[in-house]
Amino acid sequence: MRRAVLVLNSGSSSIKFALYPEAASELEVLLSGKIAGVGRAPTFKAVDAQGHVLEEDGLGQIEADASHGALTLRLLDWLEGHNSGIEVVAAGHRVVHGGRDFAEPVVLSPAIMEQMEGLVSLAPLHQPHNLSAIKALAERYPGLAQVACFDTSFHRTQPRVAELFALPRALADEGVIRYGFHGLSYDYIASVLESHLGERADGRVIVAHLGNGASMCALKGRKSVATSMGFTALHGLMMGRRCGTLDAGVVLHLLQSRGMSIDEVQHMLYRESGLLGVSGVSNNMQVLLESDDERAREAIDLYCFRAAGEVGRLAAAVGGLDALVFTAGIGENAGEVRRQICGRLTWMGLELDPDRNDRNALRISADASAVDALVIPTNEELVIAKAVRNLSSR
Repeated sequence: MRRAVLVLNSGSSSIKFALYPEAASELEVLLSGKIAGVGRAPTFKAVDAQGHVLEEDGLGQIEADASHGALTLRLLDWLEGHNSGIEVVAAGHRVVHGGRDFAEPVVLSPAIMEQMEGLVSLAPLHQPHNLSAIKALAERYPGLAQVACFDTSFHRTQPRVAELFALPRALADEGVIRYGFHGLSYDYIASVLESHLGERADGRVIVAHLGNGASMCALKGRKSVATSMGFTALHGLMMGRRCGTLDAGVVLHLLQSRGMSIDEVQHMLYRESGLLGVSGVSNNMQVLLESDDERAREAIDLYCFRAAGEVGRLAAAVGGLDALVFTAGIGENAGEVRRQICGRLTWMGLELDPDRNDRNALRISADASAVDALVIPTNEELVIAKAVRNLSSR
């Protein structure tokens, strides 16, 4: 029987999973997969270490409105039925918001679960689903050690000035500060930067995590110095359905002049804005890139305009720019988006190589470029697996 660590990454509309060997010296994933389309029309796919498909739609008939918790239990049924030679000895989870209390991964307990429940309002699209996966696993395996890894933890190295809002001081003392997110992704990128950039890895690097949720992080010495997201995952870049940074006066206008309720405003900002809201077509970047609709083009242009502007802001936080790294679904695959963003940064000395960019090459900058531009696939699940190993070995 091979002992393994189960990693679960429950997002707003998907559940990613992976099994890694318990032995810290072994980094190869045993198998991985994803339940996509949660809440709409869920689909399932699992692959082995070589990427060969093990199963597609192997969870049976899935109800369209099946919850994350119910789907997690179906996933556990599949794992039990198809991996008799693997024993799950611990589990790790991505948890989006750790607040001020969690600066590193923790072994879960009822008290810690209660603390995390208290942060649901700060990440309403993610935190409830993160917690439901933990509860489902505890229901199936009551004695299994579970570890929470927080997206906010990576950013606790930021200076205080990068965390503060210009609000009454008492609010900051209560925890109304910029937390930042996508920390597990940035943690992974930081861990592999030296192999791609050499000594420049410790310089002024901005990582662009561009997916349905999107953010950027400025690194120096491979530590977070500033980031685009703030108190919640609603702030910063324009996203698939989220508006990103917004004049607070717009929210007041919607409440006071339009008579919208708080719930209606929250739904609009989290679910009906971003690429979907501007285009009126889709929140999927690939769909927009293939569309002839002028509104789709405008949404893409706005997305890139906002992203390039954020690079400039973050470069100011670290005193310049040595490298720009693209990662996550859009960052890794959408050459047109990278082209537009980099095209607005030529003043910083960044020169793109069109052929490399079209091929999604590792290095997409031209040889003469003063700024390196890279495309590095992220691996949040590996970061979680390593954290579980470290904690379980103590």
